Amino acid sequence: MYRYPINTLASIVTIYVFFLLTLFGGRAVGGGAFDDSLASIVVGFFLVTASISAYNSLANAFAAEASWGTLEQLYMCRSGFGLVAVFIAVAEVLISVLTAFSVLMAMLLTTDIQLQFNLVSILVTLVLSVSSVIGVGFVFGGAAVVYKRIGNVFNIIQFGFIGLIAAPVESYPALKLLPLTQGSYLLRRIMTEDAHLWTFAPSEVVVLVATGVGYALLGYLVMLRFVRIARNRGVMGHY
Repeated sequence: MYRYPINTLASIVTIYVFFLLTLFGGRAVGGGAFDDSLASIVVGFFLVTASISAYNSLANAFAAEASWGTLEQLYMCRSGFGLVAVFIAVAEVLISVLTAFSVLMAMLLTTDIQLQFNLVSILVTLVLSVSSVIGVGFVFGGAAVVYKRIGNVFNIIQFGFIGLIAAPVESYPALKLLPLTQGSYLLRRIMTEDAHLWTFAPSEVVVLVATGVGYALLGYLVMLRFVRIARNRGVMGHY
């Protein structure tokens, strides 16, 4: 991101332009009703930005290493491929959080709305929410090592994130067990209602932690399985 600043800036501007299209299109169609839900839409875009950034970067990282022929070198690293993958995931989470906050500042300046910034609650909720997406990134990153070019599948999954973030968990509590849904619900309340993470019912926080850590761990194990399959078939470096 530092070496190619124009490309980095372009990716952030693209997300911001998409938000502008949604903003002006929604106001043209919905008028005042759209503005009433604008704060929730901004929070949703904030989470979408972080999620897609983390997912894309992680999933594409494994595909890129395989296409460059350097995946075997990572696999033979003395610290082990699993640990390398974990550090890649941590880095992608941090980068996605920074990207999301950059877009959030631009959206707030554009809309002039007021959100609550309980920073600790926001960061913890955001990181746990993105962690569930990291699990999905692990799965498809591992799949890319075996099946090679599945970039179009990556793109389809992104649209699913939008649906998860907008899921009506208040009406259907079972949806909270899916990736992103519980984090989206709590993040909206934190940033629009001035709530804190420790003021929620313990069960709400447990679901957030369980989905964040659980999906990340499950995705990590599936990714290791895919890499083992590629190694056994002798296709890890083939592209």
